Amino acid sequence: MKLKSSRLGYLLLQFMTLLFYTQTTMQSVSVPNFKHHVTEHSRLSDRMSRRLTRTYQLYSRTSGKHVQVLGNKRVVANGEDGDAHAKLVVETDTFGSRIRIRGAKTGFYICMNKKGKLVGRRKGHGRDCIFTEIVLENNYTALQNAKYKGWYMAFTRKGRPRKATHTRQHQREAHFMKRLPRGHLLTERKPFDVVPYQLNKRTKHNHRPGVN
Repeated sequence: MKLKSSRLGYLLLQFMTLLFYTQTTMQSVSVPNFKHHVTEHSRLSDRMSRRLTRTYQLYSRTSGKHVQVLGNKRVVANGEDGDAHAKLVVETDTFGSRIRIRGAKTGFYICMNKKGKLVGRRKGHGRDCIFTEIVLENNYTALQNAKYKGWYMAFTRKGRPRKATHTRQHQREAHFMKRLPRGHLLTERKPFDVVPYQLNKRTKHNHRPGVN
């Protein structure tokens, strides 16, 4: 009886030791920080994946009009709904929220120079032509330049670009709303194609003219 009790106590001690070792090992294993991984990779341009493109307008909260990329490389916010220069093509730069914006008509990318001025450029490969989308609590979107942290795309009430050195995220001048161009869905909708049904030999044999 004593032998069985001592053996049972020994097994219980071994089980407790194994349980303690397992808990210690699990605590020592570092859990991967996926948030840090996403943040680090969002800072780099993704040259491996296919870029996704979207087409929409940017409605300025202050001017009440849409952002335009003009042929003289000026960027203003005076476009009416459906204006050709207000149609923007937005390209994803990473799997995060960084984008490049170019005018669909002119092909110029919206960039920001070292003085904080918005300009249009033919090539948009630089980080000064990349913006980070920040969705705000009021459902508007702020666009922060990737190269110049704390500098935002912004416009005055007259639709003129505001110097980015004087911009803040909470300001109305830096708030935008995405809108589809007028008639965008109707113009891109394609009618269904009628595919002719070809009869094979067996179908022709079973097909009887005049019988519906």
